[in-house]
Amino acid sequence: MKTLLCVLALALVSQLHAAELSATKTAVPRLPAAAAYQPSDNTIVVELSEYAGYGGLIVANGGLEPNENSVFFKKHGFKVKLTLSEEESWPALNTGKMAASATTVDVLGIYGRQFNVTVPALIGYSRGADGLVVRSDIKKINELRGKTIVTAQFTEADFFIRYLAFEAGLAINIDPKPDPDKLNLVFCEDGFAAGDVFMADTGKLAGCVTWSPKTGEVVAKSNGKARILTTSKNLLIIADILIVNKGFAQQHPEMVAGLVDGLLEGNRQLRENPEANLGVVAKAFKWDDAKAHAELAKVHLANLPENLAFFSGAIDTAGSFGGIFQSANYAYGSLIKNPADSDSFADTKALKLVQQGGAFSAQRVNIAPIQTGAAVSVENDPLLSKNIRFLFQPNSAILDLTNAGNIKNLDAIKGLLQVSPGSMVLLRGHVDNARIEEFRRQGGEPMVRSMALKAVELSKNRSLEIKRLLQERNGIDAARLETIGRGWDEPLGPDSEQNRRVEVQWFTVE
Repeated sequence: MKTLLCVLALALVSQLHAAELSATKTAVPRLPAAAAYQPSDNTIVVELSEYAGYGGLIVANGGLEPNENSVFFKKHGFKVKLTLSEEESWPALNTGKMAASATTVDVLGIYGRQFNVTVPALIGYSRGADGLVVRSDIKKINELRGKTIVTAQFTEADFFIRYLAFEAGLAINIDPKPDPDKLNLVFCEDGFAAGDVFMADTGKLAGCVTWSPKTGEVVAKSNGKARILTTSKNLLIIADILIVNKGFAQQHPEMVAGLVDGLLEGNRQLRENPEANLGVVAKAFKWDDAKAHAELAKVHLANLPENLAFFSGAIDTAGSFGGIFQSANYAYGSLIKNPADSDSFADTKALKLVQQGGAFSAQRVNIAPIQTGAAVSVENDPLLSKNIRFLFQPNSAILDLTNAGNIKNLDAIKGLLQVSPGSMVLLRGHVDNARIEEFRRQGGEPMVRSMALKAVELSKNRSLEIKRLLQERNGIDAARLETIGRGWDEPLGPDSEQNRRVEVQWFTVE
């Protein structure tokens, strides 16, 4: 039941339909004790939601109902019953009421050790189904400091905004009292309700995180007051995975292998010949063919090599299992107690069995940016900016590679480019401005101007050094890296340590 948060509603959104807001959870919901799922009549139950990304499973099964014409029965001798639900039925999965379901990687990070499931396969990536809609005056994530966003708690939408805030260096506040130095979050039951609440008052809320088609509806009905800041179209951190009851997986590894093989075959058929398979997906979700076609355009169905790269961390064009899992741990912070390790969930034995069979040997990793307008350019506003302090040798552009922080920061920049195909970064070098008055005393304005030119040169050389290392050490294409030196012209404040920095501006394709 939806709960009225009186204090929060009065403080933030006095004119909103307050009943649409849900009570903020200050702890992760507890799941009941685990039990193994037991198949009945050689049939296993897999629960899905109404989402085109699960179309491969439906194609492989020939619809929702168990039947002997499915890939699962013809190749592996068992039947699958696909059920549809918009509820997050994790208690039922944990207690063996169903064999498997589908979710996004971030959910595993939230529920952690209590979630007794294994992850044998990547289903695919959201390619625009999730999005952040903001007031039209907001140009990047950093401008959300002190503002309030509405979304659905502990869902991929919640993770989406938390991920972006983390990368921008913004702390999250979920307490009733707004914090002027943090990004404040309030919650609804689901993303559709969040969109409705934002539409009700775009003046007091800064935005919402919701999913298609609500993202477009909010913008269309805003009369120019709202815009889509970014979506998951080219920010591939919303990864849909197959999750299997762990007890069942241990007792029936052959069924898990068959489930994975069928998923990959269904994905292949839908990727290679979508028109021929629209009908079965449309019928399952009670869509017409036009809607099925439009919704399938918002997903990327994963093939076998993309699965293997996803779990190994070798994928360079999207988020990896371990990377997204760890990002969720960072993004949710203290809400996650005693976080689990991603290795406790991943089980690639079924994928390797499929690989040995050779049926998908011709497949290759193929995840490209989706271009809908002009190519990404530093002439536009970045999605976010983050300040990174690299430790250089004094008065030089030589980076100290023995410093673990420097290595971590290089990897962090690579991570931004990995999860967003087609994106690029601008490396803006800065030096400290603390000695300007000393230079003025020593030689007046001529010396200040002379040293200012040297400061620009040093800052540019430092940004060039970061670019060189990202190319040579991290394998980043030079075309995705641009540099500029800003000297001492843009200090963050009086702290010299903070002013010696490289600012990273991240430009994504939208």
